[in-house]
Amino acid sequence: MTGAVSAFVGLGSNLETPVRQLTEALDAIARLSGTTLVRRSAFYRTAPVGIIDQPDFVNAVAWVRTGLGPRELLSALLHIESDHGRVRALRNGPRTLDLDLLLHGDVNLHEASLTIPHPRMHERAFVMVPLAEIAPDVEIPGVGVAHEIAARLHDAQRVDRIPDGMA
Repeated sequence: MTGAVSAFVGLGSNLETPVRQLTEALDAIARLSGTTLVRRSAFYRTAPVGIIDQPDFVNAVAWVRTGLGPRELLSALLHIESDHGRVRALRNGPRTLDLDLLLHGDVNLHEASLTIPHPRMHERAFVMVPLAEIAPDVEIPGVGVAHEIAARLHDAQRVDRIPDGMA
């Protein structure tokens, strides 16, 4: 893919069979025009953040190579969320599917509807642990390297790897 860049997408779900939601979302991401799924992390069972009276989440991170620009990729991700019944009723509330554009090449973007790098990714073990699994040396601009950030966060939030075949 000429002009393709590496991008990372965070995935999460805690409603309507979360493992299935993430598996189907990964398949949909892999089918996006001009996009190849390079690698995906294991699935991780994680404690909710913010509103804690809700089911645990299942989270993962996908690494893609894409010719889509950041806004195009975000639009495609929002469409996949919508296809999975995502309703944005409550911030940090339960959801069928959440797809966050974490990084897109070396883009540094701050707009009302899109900030890259994702502004809170480095504070979230449920993002950094799976990211460090698949791309330990990826640099989070202004923050550090994924595996070092993940190591600092790992005990801050419960993040349990779901064994292969158990998802």
